[in-house]
Amino acid sequence: MHTHHFSRRAFLRGAGVSMALPWMESFNVWGDEPKRDKPASEAPVRLCVTFSGNGFHSQEWWAKGEGKGMELGKVLQPLHEFREKLLFVRGLYHEEARKGNIHSSQTGNMLSGAPIASGGEIRSGTSFDQVLAQTYGRSTKVPSLVLACEKSNPSVHKNYSMLYSSHISWSSPTTPTPLELYPALAFDRLFKDEASPADKSVLDAVLAEARDLKRDISLNDQRKLDEYLDSVRDVEKRIENAGKRGELQGWRPTLEKPNIKRPADGIPQDIGEHMKLMIDLLVLGFQTDTTRITTLKLNNDHSALRFPNLPSVQQAGHGIDYMIHHLLSHSDGEDWLKVNQFFIGQLAYLARKLDSIQEGPRTLLDNTMLMHCSSMMAGARHDNDQLPVIVLGGAGGRLKGGRVLDYKDKPERQLCRLFMSMMDKMGQHPKIFGDAKMMLEEV
Repeated sequence: MHTHHFSRRAFLRGAGVSMALPWMESFNVWGDEPKRDKPASEAPVRLCVTFSGNGFHSQEWWAKGEGKGMELGKVLQPLHEFREKLLFVRGLYHEEARKGNIHSSQTGNMLSGAPIASGGEIRSGTSFDQVLAQTYGRSTKVPSLVLACEKSNPSVHKNYSMLYSSHISWSSPTTPTPLELYPALAFDRLFKDEASPADKSVLDAVLAEARDLKRDISLNDQRKLDEYLDSVRDVEKRIENAGKRGELQGWRPTLEKPNIKRPADGIPQDIGEHMKLMIDLLVLGFQTDTTRITTLKLNNDHSALRFPNLPSVQQAGHGIDYMIHHLLSHSDGEDWLKVNQFFIGQLAYLARKLDSIQEGPRTLLDNTMLMHCSSMMAGARHDNDQLPVIVLGGAGGRLKGGRVLDYKDKPERQLCRLFMSMMDKMGQHPKIFGDAKMMLEEV
């Protein structure tokens, strides 16, 4: 086996295209220098924050016990296989989110804990993912990838802009980070030097250099490179096919006039495929080290999504498309629970993909902090005196799962304390963030 040492990150390059390589044992992909307490080729810690609006079923968001013996409420059942890598955090909240109105004021500071401006003004706070992107993210081609599966809402609700309900990532106090809704454009951002229509496959553009590289790496790395190139091709084909179906690519007129009745409001029909495509791109971004920081907003708070893909329990023979997500959240019925499990199922799909990718002694999930959150505990009450928060993954061995941490009756229970702990595991050590002045020591 040949051993290579690079002073900067390694890329495969073609005409107008660059692709960062996945973690390999044969050379130092990440470009860091060897240290006594950190091997030179140790994979970096990644951060992914996923969000779903309007909270969860009020009786079924819970966890108890530890390790393999951890028990999960029905909402979290899709994550049963990952309970040893799951940190359930109870009782944290944002004081500023309890002021103002519901929805907008509860979401606009989700990742910052900052005060929210009313009266049409847009002002919140820089979210912790973007604080990391401005420092930790500079070492990658894309400092942060901000994905969404429901478009931003520009209207006003009870004297507050609904832009707050549509964005969790903020680049500055007055700038919500632009959302990428379309898988093809997200793919371009990750793998093309210029986000423009391509006349050839990203993969084809770099195959020649990939063949040269294979001669100088170990057999294990050759297999890893082949698997990676296959996964890139698979996503390319799926995006191309989605475009042919008229889905996921935005509006593409193919007729002079409609030949079907107007469909229900919302994003393209197959919301499950949309979410999975975004997750696949997210994983590729991490796998190639093209980005280390991602947020994925599965829907808005005050969401208008419908779920015809999910069979209704309450209305037999129909999908759950008789009511938008926001209104459905006002009850604790069986369909609401089913929608909750659908969202957590996307998180399980993401965790499963991350956990299937080996990076030296750990998996990609072991090297990631994957936090899922919502702006309220239960949509039926719009209550946010405590917020639903879970963290999956190992942060490169710095985070221990299989635990329940309860801060409900403790005086210092700011959610920003968790953010400080997560930033610390990525090498950033703020003295203060939002309304917090210290980390959560247990995390």
